[in-house]
Amino acid sequence: MIQFGLDRFLGSEAHPGARWALLANQASCTQSGVPAWEAIAERFPGRLAALLSPQHGLFTGEQANMIETGHVAEGPLGLPVHSLYSETRRPDPAWFEDVDRLLIDLQDVGCRVYTFAWTLLACLEAASDLHLPITVLDRPNPLGATVEGPSLDPGFESFVGGHDIPLRHGCTLGELARRFVRERQLSVDLEVVPADRDDADPERLFPHWRPPSPNLPTLEGVRVYPGQVLLEATNLSEGRGTTRPFEWLGAPFIDPQRWLAELGRRSLAGVRFVPFHATPTFDKWAGVGCPGLLLEVTDRARFQPIETTVALLESARSLWPDDFELLPPPYEYETEKAPLDILWGNPSLRERLQN
Repeated sequence: MIQFGLDRFLGSEAHPGARWALLANQASCTQSGVPAWEAIAERFPGRLAALLSPQHGLFTGEQANMIETGHVAEGPLGLPVHSLYSETRRPDPAWFEDVDRLLIDLQDVGCRVYTFAWTLLACLEAASDLHLPITVLDRPNPLGATVEGPSLDPGFESFVGGHDIPLRHGCTLGELARRFVRERQLSVDLEVVPADRDDADPERLFPHWRPPSPNLPTLEGVRVYPGQVLLEATNLSEGRGTTRPFEWLGAPFIDPQRWLAELGRRSLAGVRFVPFHATPTFDKWAGVGCPGLLLEVTDRARFQPIETTVALLESARSLWPDDFELLPPPYEYETEKAPLDILWGNPSLRERLQN
């Protein structure tokens, strides 16, 4: 059976006598489906002192973009749950007064914009100051090791990009942790418990995908996410409020047949576009019927999500210049720079679309 870092950790002796805090959410589970906090508490009774949660909360119920999660005095197992997506996104030293080591077990999705990497970085920086050891219980990157898209330019750092890595970065969180420690010269006692990796067949690694956030319920959505997340900076719906978030995009002014004809002039491998109407129940165009397109990945090896979404944006801008809009800030706690700039990592894509 494929093993996650958590499964290997549970089979070890794991720092005898140490007390732990655990950063996780409900996607953090063993291959048999047991939540990380329950599995650790059963295997190592009395050693789990506190829980920390990332964006979307411990039970992944909160939506995105500055919808915060509060702290919980008594969560699962009677433990406090400290939120790292609240009034602070950096750990409070008081949370670790009775803790010897921080365990981190989060399922990343292989994209710079996903905030779990930056919650990880905030924990590493805090640990460096506090001399607190960290163990990352690693999980596979569902997009494999392929790298695509721009890196992050200096001056465009934000909570959707805190370090210079490509948009589709090709790393696991454990690999990113090692890179952050090395390149930022952090003084952290870092341990990474590795997971099995199979870049060719993510379904073998994830026979039962558990959503790490509410709008990535399927591996199909994860595959398109590194590109489709750019739609958050536009007035095109990225499918929030529909049953196909990130797999579908649309708006009331879209003519799917015209869009298909325009996209047919471009060489986009591994994907087909299907005309599809949806009515979002919340977020952009809530309650409004929207024509649009459904993305169906036909060849995972050839499909390039970022190239595909850039083609969608350029063609939408060309076809509907009076209706297509780039949204202004704020976006993920950035109040000055354009949302597309911090998503892309520099202003080049926004300038291409505007010109």
